[in-house]
Parts: sequence; C-alpha cells; structure tokens
Amino acid sequence: MPRPILMMPPPRKVRSVAQSEPSVPLRGVVAAVMGAALAVVMGIQSARAAEDVTISHGISTFGDLRYPADFAHLAYVNPNAPKGGEMSLATLGGFDSMNPYSIKGRAAALASGLFESILTDTADEIGASYCLLCETMEYPADRSWVIFNLRDAAQFSDGSPLSAEDVAFSYDLLRTQGLEDFRFVLAQQIERVEVLGPHRVKYVFKPGFPARDLPALAGGLPVFSKADFARHGRDLSDSTLEPALGSGPYVVDKLAVGQSITYRRNADYWGEDLPINRGRNNFDAIRIEYYADSNAAFEGFKAGNYMFRNENSSKAWATSYDFPALLAGHVIKAELPDGNLASGQAYLMNLRRAQFQDPRVREAIGLMFNFEWSNETLFYGLYARIHSVWENSELAAQGLPSPEEMALLEPLADLLPQGVLTQEAVMAPVSRPSQLDRTNLRQASALLDAAGWAVGKDGVRRNAAGQPLRLEFLSADPLFDRITNPFIENLKRLGIEAFLTRVDDAQMTNRERAHDFDIVTGSLRQGFIPSSGLKQYFGSETADVSSFNLMGLKSPGVDRLIDQVLAAGTKRDLVTATRALDRVLRAERFWVPQWFKNKHTVAYYDLYEHPATIAPYNPGFLDVWWQNADKAAALKSAGVLK
Repeated sequence: MPRPILMMPPPRKVRSVAQSEPSVPLRGVVAAVMGAALAVVMGIQSARAAEDVTISHGISTFGDLRYPADFAHLAYVNPNAPKGGEMSLATLGGFDSMNPYSIKGRAAALASGLFESILTDTADEIGASYCLLCETMEYPADRSWVIFNLRDAAQFSDGSPLSAEDVAFSYDLLRTQGLEDFRFVLAQQIERVEVLGPHRVKYVFKPGFPARDLPALAGGLPVFSKADFARHGRDLSDSTLEPALGSGPYVVDKLAVGQSITYRRNADYWGEDLPINRGRNNFDAIRIEYYADSNAAFEGFKAGNYMFRNENSSKAWATSYDFPALLAGHVIKAELPDGNLASGQAYLMNLRRAQFQDPRVREAIGLMFNFEWSNETLFYGLYARIHSVWENSELAAQGLPSPEEMALLEPLADLLPQGVLTQEAVMAPVSRPSQLDRTNLRQASALLDAAGWAVGKDGVRRNAAGQPLRLEFLSADPLFDRITNPFIENLKRLGIEAFLTRVDDAQMTNRERAHDFDIVTGSLRQGFIPSSGLKQYFGSETADVSSFNLMGLKSPGVDRLIDQVLAAGTKRDLVTATRALDRVLRAERFWVPQWFKNKHTVAYYDLYEHPATIAPYNPGFLDVWWQNADKAAALKSAGVLK
C-alpha cells in the first residue's frame, strides 16, 4: 500500500500493529508527439527538447530509478505467491473511527490503507516514487509543476472510475478539512491543481519554495471519491465508523468497535495485475485484534487467537517463548534484518511547560535515565542507544561540525543553542551499569543549582518562588512501568518530585492533543531523505497544531535549517544540511532518547512464508508474505488452528 509523503497521524492516534520495545502507516494523453510515446513504451525516460520536460513512470529525489518502465515485478517479492488465507495480528487500545485523517476519535489500525495515492514507494530504494494510479508523469527540470496521466483502468472499490476530478477534489479536501499541519504544508507549497482532462491532472507549485520533493509530495496524497463524499455528505474532519470509498486492494469486511477489525481483499481490485503489485496483497483477509495490554495480547497469541506477532518486549523475547505451541514446532521465532533508521523513540518534554524553559534543567533530567543499566537488567542486552533522530544512517551528526556544516551554522549563531559551533554533537549520556550513576547525579545536581532550582530542607528542589520542580510522566502502556519507575527513582534522588500517571488509551490521546502533559514517550521517526515532514515534527509554524511536534519546539534556527534541508539540490548537500539540523535538534535537549534494534523480532504460526530476500526498509509482513495452504491444513489437523 502506498505511503503518503506527508506524515499521517502518529501511533498514539492509530496504534501500530508492529511496535518496538514499549512503543508509543503504506505509503491517456501522454504526449501528442509519436516519438515521446514510443520512448515511454520502451521504458526510456525522455525529454521534450523544446520544453525540457521529462516523461517517466516515476521520479527519484537523487539519481536514477532502480526499476525501468518495463519491469516485471519488484526484486523482493515472489511473483508467484499464492493468494488466500488470513494474516492476523494484535494491537493495543481500541478504536472508534474509520477516519485516519481527523484528530477526532481514534482510527482503526490500517484505516489509511483503504486509500491509494498516485505514486507509491518501494521497500528497497530511498527517495524513489513510482506510478500507481498514474501511468506516466511529466515534470520540468526545475520541478515547478507536475502532470500525472492517470490509468484509464483505475477505479474505486465499488467499480466507479477514478478520475482527475477525484484527485483535485482530494487535494482541496485535505487543504480545507484535513489535519491542520496538512493544511499548512499544502498551503505553503502548492499553488493550484488543474484538471486538464478526464485522466490528466496538473499540480503547480508555489514559486520560491524548494521544489525538489514536491512532485513526490503531490503524488503521495491519498485520493478520495468525490461522488462518495457528495452522496454521503462526508466531512473529512469528522470521526465516523463508516469508511470512505477508496481504491486500495482491501476493503472493510467485519468491524467490532474497539475489539477487532477485518479487511477483505477486493477480488475486483483494479490494480491486481500491475507490475508494481505483482506478488503483493496476498492474503484474502487481514484481521487485527485489540487488547487492553501487552500481557493479554501475548496470552492471546499463545492461545492461537491471532497468528503473527512482532514482539516489542525484550523480556518476553528472552524469557517467555517456551509455550507448548512453540516447543511443538507450530510457532516459528525469528530475527529478520531491519535496515531502517532508528524510530526516534524518546521521552519527550513539553516545552510549553515552565519547568522546561531552561536547557540546563532538560539536560539534568536526561542525565538521570540510565540506559546501560536498563539494557543489561531489563532488556537482556537486546538494544542500542539512540543519539539522533537519524540514528543508524549517514545523516546523523558526528563529532565537531565539518567546514560545510559550519558554513550553514555560523550565519545562524545567534539563533542556536550554546556550544553547537564549538562542541561535538550532543550524545546521550553514558552511565555505569548500576541504577544510579553518582557521577551523573553530581553533574545533574550542579546543572539544577545553576538553573536556580535549589534543594530545600525537605530534599525537594524549588525555584526562587518556592515552587517545587515536579514532573509527571504520562503513559498508557503498562510495559513502560518497569523502565520509567527506576528513572523516576533516580529523579527523586536528585530532588525532583517525579511521578507516573497511567491513563487509558482514550485519555492519553485527549491529553496529548490538548498538550496536557509534562513528559510522554513519543516517536520522532524520520526518513532517509528528509522533506516537508520536518515542518510537522520540528517547525515553529505548526508547533501548536501538529500531531507530531509533541514537545512544542519553536526554534528560529531550526526553522532556517529545515529550509536548507528542503533546498538541498544534491545528495551531498542534503547530508550536510541534515547533519547541521540534527546537531541543533540534539543541542535543544527536548528529549531523553531511548533505544532501538536493527532487527525485527517476530514470531508466527508455521503457516506463513516470505520471499527469500527481505527488503531492507520494510519486511512486508502484510504485503509480500503469503499463507501456505498445506501448512495451514496441517495445523488445523493438529488442533492448533480453530
């Protein structure tokens, strides 16, 4: 399923069905000239000499596309994978909506998968987008506009045709009724959308804004049915359990509010035979079961209530996989490679709160989380520490700024945190493997003293007005208790009144949206080619409305560096600008970075199979895996399957 270029609502709104250790969605008229048409058929990227317009089956941010126009199938699929069976998974919490594009309600997992976009990405390339709803796309050298030539065969799941009118309608819908950070980005970057014919639509981008990523951004927006919205009087900003009409390979089959949802493969899916889809969408059904907590979910897996589990608990992975079905060989336990960036998972401080205004306070708090002790004692050594939101890539800042970075940073010196120009990139502190590292305790104490939070006779730190330094950790996941409580105990030793408040999933959602928290666990997940999503995560303009900028970061220096990243015209310039931005983000100290692992720890009943090659950026559990009917029959005969 295609993944939108703009960011979707974060996991707190729609719980991920594949979480990491206690955690907090898939992306006629070509030319009038016969020679250009022939070039498209032959799979050659061509240009109209007079206009310098490229006509292609896709677009890459930097470099060439891996797959030519006449490719047969993706390299990481089994093109002959059988269709059938069910993939079943679990997630936590509940849902009360089928609209993933509104802040109202909690959308069901995979709800955005009902909708396709004009372009889609692949799991073995960085920065590449290929035609899905379109047959070809046209764009000039400066990428100031793009024309999409939609496929005549494209249709919605009810059989109605998908047209350029639907594309233009969808853009206008997102611009006027979508999430506020969506609206901001679209209004800032897209000038207008023009319907040039029944299957031909043009996006014109605003002058003065870097256009490098804009064709892919426009092509990554979800497409809705104009007729469906008119017929049912839909409003994209409302919560609803009636899903809007999409064009994707799956439709809603069964829905039990807050308990489970099943998606059924559309037997009449229009795009079944496209090369981009060959060997994909193999399950007849995808079922997601909801559980109140992780322990209940694990018991459900052991009992065979669902068949696939992406394990998010290192303790469970190390100690709990000894149940009868696994010992009998009915369940497979596997570690699969993961080439993605780290998740950017962290304790996030709400910078809107008074107690977090001084960066020395934020640094002191970070010193009291002992990752080394947690990893050894709680995680069984399974994880590595996160230092950067681009951890596990060349985009992460290292050491002192390079001369190229300095050229970007020095003009902004007055807007940057202290030490960015002269010190090495901020790294998460290292602790001795005992719960309380006294060296870090002394350093944190000195920082708080300097920030004006003195220790009183009662051992509590107070400011000049006598107000105690209080920190509430807000959580909806009991798995975090064993990690957060030792952190809290360390903070108490520092003289901070720290405490944990556990709420249910609905309360967590509401309090995050209202910015009613001190510290929460969140994910700042980024991409290998940072683009407009940076403004949603870190930009000042969207800090008070974005679902992603939980910490409320407002930094003019960061805003300027985001513009530099978006303007980068070469891969080298992009790496330099991103490293400079990363350096500043880390120096803001709005987070206490947590952990990551470079592998997927999965367990599944022995009826699923996957291609020999696992794609580096997406293992494709729901996409390219399949069910072996003979194995399923054997498990049923053994009484394992119900």
